[in-house]
Amino acid sequence: MKGFGVWVVLAFAFAQLVTAFLDFNETELSFLESLEYGASKINYNPLMVGLTLIHTAGAKGAVCLDGTLPGYHWHRGYGSGSNSWLIQLEGGGWCNNIRTCVYRKKSRRGSSMYMEKQIPFTGILSEKAEENPDFFNWNRVKLRYCDGASFTGDSENKAAQLQFRGQRIWLAAMEDLMSKGMRYANQALLSGCSAGGLAAILHCDEFRNMFPRNTRVKCLSDAGLFLDTVDISGGRTLRSMYSGVVGLQGVQHNLPRICTNHLDPTSCFFPQNLISHIQTPLFILNAAYDSWQIQSSIAPPSADPHGYWHDCRLNHAKCSPSQIRFLQGFRVQMLNAIKGFAMSRQNGLFINSCFAHCQSERQDTWFADDSPEIRNKPIAVAVGDWYFDRAGVKSIDCPYPCDKTCHNLVFR
Repeated sequence: MKGFGVWVVLAFAFAQLVTAFLDFNETELSFLESLEYGASKINYNPLMVGLTLIHTAGAKGAVCLDGTLPGYHWHRGYGSGSNSWLIQLEGGGWCNNIRTCVYRKKSRRGSSMYMEKQIPFTGILSEKAEENPDFFNWNRVKLRYCDGASFTGDSENKAAQLQFRGQRIWLAAMEDLMSKGMRYANQALLSGCSAGGLAAILHCDEFRNMFPRNTRVKCLSDAGLFLDTVDISGGRTLRSMYSGVVGLQGVQHNLPRICTNHLDPTSCFFPQNLISHIQTPLFILNAAYDSWQIQSSIAPPSADPHGYWHDCRLNHAKCSPSQIRFLQGFRVQMLNAIKGFAMSRQNGLFINSCFAHCQSERQDTWFADDSPEIRNKPIAVAVGDWYFDRAGVKSIDCPYPCDKTCHNLVFR
Protein backbone atom coordinates (compact mmCIF):
# COMPACT_ATOMS: atom_id res chain seq x y z
CA MET A 1 0.00 0.00 0.00
CA LYS A 2 2.99 2.35 0.50
CA GLY A 3 3.55 2.80 -3.24
CA PHE A 4 -0.15 3.51 -3.64
CA GLY A 5 0.04 6.25 -1.00
CA VAL A 6 2.94 7.94 -2.77
CA TRP A 7 1.04 7.82 -6.06
CA VAL A 8 -2.06 9.37 -4.44
CA VAL A 9 0.04 12.25 -3.11
CA LEU A 10 1.54 12.85 -6.57
CA ALA A 11 -1.88 12.64 -8.20
CA PHE A 12 -3.29 15.17 -5.79
CA ALA A 13 -0.32 17.49 -6.25
CA PHE A 14 -1.01 17.50 -9.97
CA ALA A 15 -4.73 17.90 -9.34
CA GLN A 16 -4.08 20.90 -7.15
CA LEU A 17 -2.16 22.56 -9.99
CA VAL A 18 -5.08 21.91 -12.32
CA THR A 19 -7.72 23.18 -9.92
CA ALA A 20 -5.71 26.28 -9.09
CA PHE A 21 -6.77 27.55 -12.52
CA LEU A 22 -10.43 26.68 -12.14
CA ASP A 23 -13.13 28.42 -10.21
CA PHE A 24 -15.87 26.65 -8.27
CA ASN A 25 -18.19 26.33 -11.24
CA GLU A 26 -15.65 24.22 -13.06
CA THR A 27 -15.31 21.55 -10.41
CA GLU A 28 -17.01 19.22 -12.85
CA LEU A 29 -13.42 18.25 -13.69
CA SER A 30 -13.59 16.88 -10.16
CA PHE A 31 -10.10 15.77 -9.36
CA LEU A 32 -11.59 13.81 -6.47
CA GLU A 33 -13.36 11.58 -8.95
CA SER A 34 -10.62 11.47 -11.58
CA LEU A 35 -8.59 9.65 -8.96
CA GLU A 36 -10.60 6.46 -9.24
CA TYR A 37 -9.10 5.31 -12.54
CA GLY A 38 -5.48 5.95 -11.66
CA ALA A 39 -5.74 4.50 -8.16
CA SER A 40 -7.06 1.27 -9.58
CA LYS A 41 -4.34 0.99 -12.21
CA ILE A 42 -1.51 1.43 -9.76
CA ASN A 43 -2.63 -0.91 -7.03
CA TYR A 44 -4.20 -3.79 -8.90
CA ASN A 45 -4.29 -5.54 -12.20
CA PRO A 46 -7.89 -4.53 -12.88
CA LEU A 47 -10.25 -5.74 -15.54
CA MET A 48 -10.27 -3.21 -18.40
CA VAL A 49 -13.68 -2.84 -20.06
CA GLY A 50 -14.26 -1.22 -23.45
CA LEU A 51 -16.59 1.64 -24.33
CA THR A 52 -19.81 0.91 -26.23
CA LEU A 53 -21.47 3.86 -27.94
CA ILE A 54 -25.28 3.81 -28.00
CA HIS A 55 -25.96 4.04 -31.73
CA THR A 56 -29.75 4.21 -31.31
CA ALA A 57 -29.40 7.32 -29.12
CA GLY A 58 -28.81 9.87 -31.90
CA ALA A 59 -32.27 9.45 -33.42
CA LYS A 60 -33.80 10.11 -30.00
CA GLY A 61 -31.78 13.29 -29.49
CA ALA A 62 -30.05 11.53 -26.57
CA VAL A 63 -26.62 13.10 -27.02
CA CYS A 64 -23.74 14.52 -24.97
CA LEU A 65 -23.27 18.27 -24.52
CA ASP A 66 -21.43 18.52 -27.85
CA GLY A 67 -23.90 16.34 -29.77
CA THR A 68 -21.79 13.14 -29.75
CA LEU A 69 -23.27 9.74 -28.90
CA PRO A 70 -23.36 8.67 -25.24
CA GLY A 71 -21.85 5.39 -24.12
CA TYR A 72 -21.31 2.79 -21.41
CA HIS A 73 -18.90 0.04 -20.41
CA TRP A 74 -20.47 -3.41 -19.91
CA HIS A 75 -18.93 -6.60 -18.55
CA ARG A 76 -21.27 -9.53 -19.05
CA GLY A 77 -22.46 -11.54 -16.07
CA TYR A 78 -22.04 -15.28 -15.82
CA GLY A 79 -23.11 -18.28 -13.75
CA SER A 80 -25.41 -17.36 -10.88
CA GLY A 81 -25.09 -13.67 -11.86
CA SER A 82 -25.99 -13.99 -15.53
CA ASN A 83 -29.47 -12.53 -14.96
CA SER A 84 -28.44 -9.92 -12.39
CA TRP A 85 -27.63 -6.33 -13.40
CA LEU A 86 -25.67 -3.56 -11.69
CA ILE A 87 -25.90 -0.14 -13.33
CA GLN A 88 -23.31 2.36 -12.09
CA LEU A 89 -23.93 6.02 -13.01
CA GLU A 90 -20.67 7.92 -13.43
CA GLY A 91 -20.13 11.10 -11.40
CA GLY A 92 -18.28 14.30 -12.20
CA GLY A 93 -19.94 17.49 -10.93
CA TRP A 94 -22.24 19.74 -12.98
CA CYS A 95 -22.14 22.74 -15.29
CA ASN A 96 -24.38 25.64 -14.39
CA ASN A 97 -23.88 28.31 -17.06
CA ILE A 98 -22.95 28.60 -20.73
CA ARG A 99 -19.29 29.23 -19.99
CA THR A 100 -18.77 26.16 -17.81
CA CYS A 101 -20.84 23.93 -20.12
CA VAL A 102 -18.86 25.03 -23.20
CA TYR A 103 -15.67 24.32 -21.23
CA ARG A 104 -17.03 20.93 -20.22
CA LYS A 105 -17.98 19.82 -23.71
CA LYS A 106 -14.28 19.69 -24.61
CA SER A 107 -13.72 16.98 -21.99
CA ARG A 108 -14.83 13.40 -21.25
CA ARG A 109 -17.57 14.95 -19.10
CA GLY A 110 -19.26 16.46 -22.14
CA SER A 111 -18.22 14.47 -25.20
CA SER A 112 -17.67 10.82 -26.03
CA MET A 113 -14.81 11.94 -28.31
CA TYR A 114 -12.72 12.48 -25.18
CA MET A 115 -13.86 9.43 -23.19
CA GLU A 116 -11.35 6.68 -22.38
CA LYS A 117 -11.87 3.75 -24.73
CA GLN A 118 -11.29 1.39 -21.80
CA ILE A 119 -11.67 1.92 -18.07
CA PRO A 120 -10.76 -0.29 -15.09
CA PHE A 121 -13.58 -2.00 -13.20
CA THR A 122 -12.72 -1.97 -9.48
CA GLY A 123 -14.62 -1.94 -6.19
CA ILE A 124 -18.31 -2.65 -6.77
CA LEU A 125 -17.49 -3.22 -10.46
CA SER A 126 -14.68 -5.75 -9.86
CA GLU A 127 -15.00 -9.21 -11.42
CA LYS A 128 -13.06 -10.91 -8.59
CA ALA A 129 -15.02 -12.56 -5.78
CA GLU A 130 -12.29 -11.66 -3.27
CA GLU A 131 -12.67 -7.95 -4.19
CA ASN A 132 -16.44 -7.79 -4.67
CA PRO A 133 -18.09 -10.74 -2.89
CA ASP A 134 -21.73 -10.13 -3.82
CA PHE A 135 -21.71 -8.59 -7.30
CA PHE A 136 -18.56 -9.94 -8.99
CA ASN A 137 -20.36 -12.15 -11.54
CA TRP A 138 -23.28 -9.83 -12.31
CA ASN A 139 -23.71 -7.87 -15.53
CA ARG A 140 -21.89 -4.71 -14.49
CA VAL A 141 -22.41 -1.52 -16.47
CA LYS A 142 -20.83 1.91 -16.05
CA LEU A 143 -22.91 4.57 -17.82
CA ARG A 144 -20.70 7.50 -18.81
CA TYR A 145 -21.71 10.99 -17.72
CA CYS A 146 -21.63 13.64 -20.44
CA ASP A 147 -24.58 15.97 -19.77
CA GLY A 148 -23.64 17.96 -16.66
CA ALA A 149 -26.98 17.71 -14.81
CA SER A 150 -26.98 14.25 -13.21
CA PHE A 151 -28.81 12.70 -16.20
CA THR A 152 -31.89 14.93 -15.74
CA GLY A 153 -31.79 17.87 -18.18
CA ASP A 154 -33.74 18.23 -21.40
CA SER A 155 -33.15 21.46 -23.35
CA GLU A 156 -30.59 23.04 -25.65
CA ASN A 157 -28.77 26.27 -26.38
CA LYS A 158 -28.39 26.62 -30.12
CA ALA A 159 -26.19 29.73 -29.98
CA ALA A 160 -23.57 27.94 -27.86
CA GLN A 161 -24.14 24.60 -29.65
CA LEU A 162 -24.98 22.86 -26.39
CA GLN A 163 -27.30 19.90 -25.95
CA PHE A 164 -28.66 19.34 -22.44
CA ARG A 165 -30.08 15.83 -22.87
CA GLY A 166 -29.28 13.94 -19.67
CA GLN A 167 -32.80 12.55 -19.24
CA ARG A 168 -32.84 11.26 -22.82
CA ILE A 169 -29.38 9.70 -22.37
CA TRP A 170 -30.62 7.89 -19.27
CA LEU A 171 -33.68 6.54 -21.10
CA ALA A 172 -31.77 5.60 -24.27
CA ALA A 173 -29.17 3.72 -22.23
CA MET A 174 -31.80 1.82 -20.25
CA GLU A 175 -33.68 0.93 -23.45
CA ASP A 176 -30.46 -0.31 -25.07
CA LEU A 177 -29.52 -2.44 -22.06
CA MET A 178 -33.06 -3.83 -21.83
CA SER A 179 -32.70 -5.03 -25.43
CA LYS A 180 -29.40 -6.72 -24.48
CA GLY A 181 -30.96 -8.88 -21.78
CA MET A 182 -31.62 -6.59 -18.81
CA ARG A 183 -35.37 -7.04 -19.30
CA TYR A 184 -34.93 -10.62 -18.07
CA ALA A 185 -33.16 -9.56 -14.86
CA ASN A 186 -34.22 -11.33 -11.69
CA GLN A 187 -32.37 -8.71 -9.63
CA ALA A 188 -31.02 -5.24 -10.37
CA LEU A 189 -29.15 -2.51 -8.51
CA LEU A 190 -28.88 1.11 -9.67
CA SER A 191 -25.85 2.78 -8.11
CA GLY A 192 -23.78 5.88 -8.66
CA CYS A 193 -21.11 8.01 -7.08
CA SER A 194 -21.12 11.78 -6.46
CA ALA A 195 -23.18 13.48 -9.22
CA GLY A 196 -23.99 9.89 -10.24
CA GLY A 197 -25.07 9.17 -6.66
CA LEU A 198 -27.50 12.08 -6.91
CA ALA A 199 -28.67 10.67 -10.27
CA ALA A 200 -29.27 7.25 -8.66
CA ILE A 201 -31.60 8.95 -6.16
CA LEU A 202 -33.37 11.03 -8.83
CA HIS A 203 -33.93 8.00 -11.11
CA CYS A 204 -34.46 5.31 -8.47
CA ASP A 205 -38.24 4.89 -8.76
CA GLU A 206 -38.06 5.25 -12.55
CA PHE A 207 -35.57 2.37 -12.62
CA ARG A 208 -37.79 0.24 -10.39
CA ASN A 209 -40.75 0.79 -12.72
CA MET A 210 -38.83 -0.60 -15.71
CA PHE A 211 -39.00 -4.12 -14.25
CA PRO A 212 -41.77 -6.55 -13.29
CA ARG A 213 -42.89 -6.39 -9.65
CA ASN A 214 -41.25 -9.73 -8.83
CA THR A 215 -37.76 -8.46 -9.79
CA ARG A 216 -35.66 -7.44 -6.80
CA VAL A 217 -34.74 -3.80 -7.56
CA LYS A 218 -32.86 -1.48 -5.20
CA CYS A 219 -30.70 1.66 -5.43
CA LEU A 220 -27.38 2.74 -3.91
CA SER A 221 -26.23 6.36 -3.66
CA ASP A 222 -22.53 6.78 -2.86
CA ALA A 223 -21.38 10.31 -1.91
CA GLY A 224 -24.60 11.70 -3.40
CA LEU A 225 -26.10 13.27 -0.28
CA PHE A 226 -25.33 16.87 -1.20
CA LEU A 227 -26.71 19.15 1.49
CA ASP A 228 -28.45 22.49 1.07
CA THR A 229 -26.19 24.06 3.66
CA VAL A 230 -24.73 27.45 4.57
CA ASP A 231 -21.07 27.89 3.67
CA ILE A 232 -18.46 29.46 5.94
CA SER A 233 -19.31 33.00 4.72
CA GLY A 234 -23.04 32.55 5.39
CA GLY A 235 -23.86 32.13 1.70
CA ARG A 236 -25.32 29.14 -0.11
CA THR A 237 -22.69 28.27 -2.70
CA LEU A 238 -24.14 24.92 -3.72
CA ARG A 239 -27.76 26.17 -3.87
CA SER A 240 -26.72 28.98 -6.17
CA MET A 241 -24.88 26.51 -8.40
CA TYR A 242 -27.81 24.04 -8.46
CA SER A 243 -30.16 26.90 -9.34
CA GLY A 244 -28.04 27.53 -12.44
CA VAL A 245 -27.96 23.84 -13.40
CA VAL A 246 -31.73 23.42 -13.01
CA GLY A 247 -32.59 26.63 -14.88
CA LEU A 248 -30.10 26.26 -17.72
CA GLN A 249 -30.66 22.56 -18.47
CA GLY A 250 -34.45 22.32 -18.16
CA VAL A 251 -34.19 19.94 -15.22
CA GLN A 252 -37.45 20.99 -13.55
CA HIS A 253 -39.60 18.90 -15.93
CA ASN A 254 -37.85 15.69 -14.86
CA LEU A 255 -37.83 16.11 -11.09
CA PRO A 256 -40.17 14.00 -8.93
CA ARG A 257 -43.64 15.58 -8.88
CA ILE A 258 -44.09 14.61 -5.23
CA CYS A 259 -41.41 17.21 -4.48
CA THR A 260 -42.07 19.92 -7.08
CA ASN A 261 -45.74 20.01 -6.05
CA HIS A 262 -44.72 21.82 -2.86
CA LEU A 263 -41.10 22.97 -3.29
CA ASP A 264 -39.20 25.00 -5.90
CA PRO A 265 -37.25 23.00 -8.53
CA THR A 266 -33.82 23.85 -7.08
CA SER A 267 -34.85 22.46 -3.68
CA CYS A 268 -35.99 19.28 -5.44
CA PHE A 269 -32.48 18.78 -6.86
CA PHE A 270 -31.25 18.36 -3.26
CA PRO A 271 -31.48 14.74 -2.05
CA GLN A 272 -32.61 15.71 1.46
CA ASN A 273 -35.97 16.79 -0.04
CA LEU A 274 -36.38 13.58 -2.06
CA ILE A 275 -35.15 10.59 -0.09
CA SER A 276 -38.16 10.19 2.23
CA HIS A 277 -40.53 10.04 -0.78
CA ILE A 278 -38.67 7.33 -2.71
CA GLN A 279 -40.65 4.10 -2.69
CA THR A 280 -37.85 1.80 -3.89
CA PRO A 281 -35.40 0.50 -1.25
CA LEU A 282 -32.43 2.90 -1.17
CA PHE A 283 -29.02 2.66 0.50
CA ILE A 284 -27.14 5.86 1.34
CA LEU A 285 -23.37 5.50 1.61
CA ASN A 286 -21.71 8.79 2.56
CA ALA A 287 -18.75 10.19 4.45
CA ALA A 288 -19.98 12.46 7.24
CA TYR A 289 -17.22 14.90 6.25
CA ASP A 290 -17.51 14.57 2.49
CA SER A 291 -14.29 15.89 0.91
CA TRP A 292 -16.02 17.31 -2.16
CA GLN A 293 -18.61 19.15 -0.09
CA ILE A 294 -15.95 20.60 2.23
CA GLN A 295 -13.90 21.84 -0.73
CA SER A 296 -16.66 23.07 -3.01
CA SER A 297 -19.75 23.72 -0.90
CA ILE A 298 -18.84 24.33 2.76
CA ALA A 299 -15.50 26.15 2.41
CA PRO A 300 -14.96 26.97 -1.27
CA PRO A 301 -12.27 29.56 -2.06
CA SER A 302 -15.02 31.96 -3.17
CA ALA A 303 -16.35 32.00 0.42
CA ASP A 304 -12.87 32.22 1.94
CA PRO A 305 -11.16 35.29 0.39
CA HIS A 306 -8.51 35.47 3.14
CA GLY A 307 -7.68 31.78 2.91
CA TYR A 308 -8.37 30.98 6.58
CA TRP A 309 -9.73 27.58 5.54
CA HIS A 310 -7.05 26.82 2.94
CA ASP A 311 -5.03 24.33 5.00
CA CYS A 312 -8.07 22.74 6.66
CA ARG A 313 -9.76 22.30 3.28
CA LEU A 314 -6.77 20.27 2.04
CA ASN A 315 -6.02 18.30 5.20
CA HIS A 316 -8.43 17.78 8.11
CA ALA A 317 -5.43 17.36 10.48
CA LYS A 318 -4.72 21.08 9.94
CA CYS A 319 -8.19 22.25 10.96
CA SER A 320 -8.46 24.44 14.05
CA PRO A 321 -10.82 23.45 16.90
CA SER A 322 -13.39 26.02 15.66
CA GLN A 323 -13.18 24.66 12.10
CA ILE A 324 -13.70 21.12 13.37
CA ARG A 325 -16.74 22.40 15.30
CA PHE A 326 -18.13 23.85 12.04
CA LEU A 327 -17.59 20.49 10.31
CA GLN A 328 -19.22 18.65 13.23
CA GLY A 329 -22.22 20.92 12.67
CA PHE A 330 -22.28 19.80 9.03
CA ARG A 331 -22.33 16.15 10.17
CA VAL A 332 -25.27 16.92 12.48
CA GLN A 333 -27.14 18.48 9.53
CA MET A 334 -26.51 15.32 7.51
CA LEU A 335 -27.86 13.11 10.30
CA ASN A 336 -30.94 15.34 10.62
CA ALA A 337 -31.50 15.14 6.84
CA ILE A 338 -31.72 11.32 6.95
CA LYS A 339 -33.90 10.97 10.07
CA GLY A 340 -37.17 10.30 8.26
CA PHE A 341 -35.43 8.17 5.63
CA ALA A 342 -33.80 6.00 8.31
CA MET A 343 -37.16 5.12 9.85
CA SER A 344 -38.11 2.94 6.87
CA ARG A 345 -37.08 -0.70 7.35
CA GLN A 346 -36.37 -1.14 3.65
CA ASN A 347 -33.69 1.57 3.50
CA GLY A 348 -30.01 1.20 4.37
CA LEU A 349 -27.35 3.56 5.72
CA PHE A 350 -23.58 3.65 6.05
CA ILE A 351 -22.42 7.08 7.25
CA ASN A 352 -18.78 6.88 8.29
CA SER A 353 -16.84 9.68 9.97
CA CYS A 354 -14.23 9.96 7.24
CA PHE A 355 -12.90 12.76 5.06
CA ALA A 356 -13.63 10.89 1.84
CA HIS A 357 -15.69 10.95 -1.34
CA CYS A 358 -16.89 7.98 -3.44
CA GLN A 359 -16.10 4.81 -1.50
CA SER A 360 -17.82 2.14 -3.60
CA GLU A 361 -15.70 2.35 -6.78
CA ARG A 362 -12.26 2.35 -5.16
CA GLN A 363 -11.02 -1.09 -4.20
CA ASP A 364 -9.25 0.08 -1.05
CA THR A 365 -12.45 1.52 0.41
CA TRP A 366 -15.02 -0.96 -0.98
CA PHE A 367 -13.46 -4.26 0.11
CA ALA A 368 -9.84 -4.81 1.09
CA ASP A 369 -7.86 -6.01 4.09
CA ASP A 370 -7.88 -2.57 5.66
CA SER A 371 -11.03 -1.02 4.17
CA PRO A 372 -13.22 1.30 6.29
CA GLU A 373 -15.62 -0.38 8.71
CA ILE A 374 -18.39 0.48 11.10
CA ARG A 375 -18.76 -2.07 13.90
CA ASN A 376 -16.33 -4.42 12.10
CA LYS A 377 -18.40 -4.45 8.92
CA PRO A 378 -16.79 -3.16 5.69
CA ILE A 379 -18.84 -1.21 3.14
CA ALA A 380 -19.16 -4.09 0.63
CA VAL A 381 -20.53 -6.44 3.30
CA ALA A 382 -22.95 -3.79 4.61
CA VAL A 383 -24.32 -3.12 1.11
CA GLY A 384 -24.57 -6.87 0.35
CA ASP A 385 -26.33 -7.62 3.66
CA TRP A 386 -28.87 -4.91 2.90
CA TYR A 387 -29.38 -5.80 -0.77
CA PHE A 388 -29.97 -9.51 -0.12
CA ASP A 389 -31.96 -8.90 3.08
CA ARG A 390 -29.39 -10.79 5.14
CA ALA A 391 -29.55 -8.04 7.76
CA GLY A 392 -30.92 -4.56 8.31
CA VAL A 393 -28.12 -2.01 7.94
CA LYS A 394 -28.37 1.40 9.62
CA SER A 395 -24.73 2.12 10.39
CA ILE A 396 -23.84 5.61 11.64
CA ASP A 397 -20.34 6.26 12.94
CA CYS A 398 -19.46 8.14 16.11
CA PRO A 399 -18.10 11.63 15.26
CA TYR A 400 -14.52 12.40 14.17
CA PRO A 401 -11.88 11.46 15.30
CA CYS A 402 -13.17 8.12 16.63
CA ASP A 403 -12.91 6.03 13.41
CA LYS A 404 -9.42 4.64 12.86
CA THR A 405 -10.37 2.65 9.71
CA CYS A 406 -10.93 5.71 7.46
CA HIS A 407 -8.99 6.22 4.23
CA ASN A 408 -9.00 10.00 4.58
CA LEU A 409 -8.19 12.06 1.49
CA VAL A 410 -5.36 14.51 2.02
CA PHE A 411 -4.50 17.13 -0.61
CA ARG A 412 -1.03 18.60 -0.98
